This record gives sequence, structure tokens and C-alpha cells, in this order.
Amino acid sequence: MEEIAFTMQLKPGNVAEYERRHNEIWPELTEALQVAGIRDYSIYLDSASGTLFAVQKRTPNHTADQLPTLPIMQRWWAYMADLMETNPDNSPVVKPLERLFHQA
Repeated sequence: MEEIAFTMQLKPGNVAEYERRHNEIWPELTEALQVAGIRDYSIYLDSASGTLFAVQKRTPNHTADQLPTLPIMQRWWAYMADLMETNPDNSPVVKPLERLFHQA
């Protein structure tokens, strides 16, 4: 499986609401992520900076690049836009991370 990591930025004072919304993630969004080949997805928080650190494991034939075209993804981004730094289309500002070390 392919593994990618990236950061996003949470706006101050939104940790509890961000966590609440993810604890109630929409089933149709979960299904879209699964169909796209995302099999493992974790988001961690650096509480001192509000930086979110995400890790995804994706199948070799994933279609995750198509997720932004889905209405469910666009609705989720709009729903989350008030909590985090976003682009003009409401997608989160994502900074890809380069793996420097891995031990299996």
C-alpha cells in the first residue's frame, strides 16, 4: 500500500468542534474514501501550533485524486471550512510531507 502524509492548519479555538465533526463523519463520505482506495486514514494534532498531521494508506490502484470532483467531498469541505485554513474552493490547505525514515 502507498502511504502519504501531509499537514493542514486548524484555526485557533476549534479543536473540540473539529474532533466532534470527525467523530460524526458522514457515512457517505466514509464510503467515498473507501471506494477511492483509502484504507487507513489518521489525523493527529499538534496542540501547541494547531497543525494537523494526516497519514493515509492507499491501495495501489486508488482513485483518491478524483475525490475533489465528488459532491460529497465538496460538501464536507464547505462544512469544515470555518474550522481550518482553506483554499478558495473550501478544500483544506494541504502541505505534503516527504518521508525521510521508515521502519517496518
